[in-house]
This record gives sequence, structure tokens and C-alpha cells, in this order.
Amino acid sequence: MMTITLNECNWDRILRVALGLILIAAGIAVWGVWGIVLGLVGIIPLLTGIIGWCPLYALFKIQTCKR
Repeated sequence: MMTITLNECNWDRILRVALGLILIAAGIAVWGVWGIVLGLVGIIPLLTGIIGWCPLYALFKIQTCKR
């Protein structure tokens, strides 16, 4: 079984969840294709903030937390 090491600090996670929720809310407010795009783009920071692991951070070996 593969384990995922958290690579986001608490402030990073809070910022991502807030950004994701804002983008999803903007997607709901905007009709049409742009609303769908905003909603889908908002899911990415929301999920990475909830999980605490960012695949791009892992790829570039970035951690916002000092361990």
C-alpha cells in the first residue's frame, strides 16, 4: 500500500480550500461554459487542500511545512 506524505502546511491548506470554494461559487454564479470551467478548476485546489498533498509539489519536491 502506498502512503502519501503531506507536503502542505496548515496555512497552505486553508488558502487552497478557500480558493477552491471561491472558484466553485464563482462557477455557480456564472452561467455557461465559463461557469463550468471555474467550477471544475475550483475542485483542484479544494481537493488538494482537503487531502494535504499536492502532486505538483511532490513532482518538484516542494514542501511548505518544515519537518
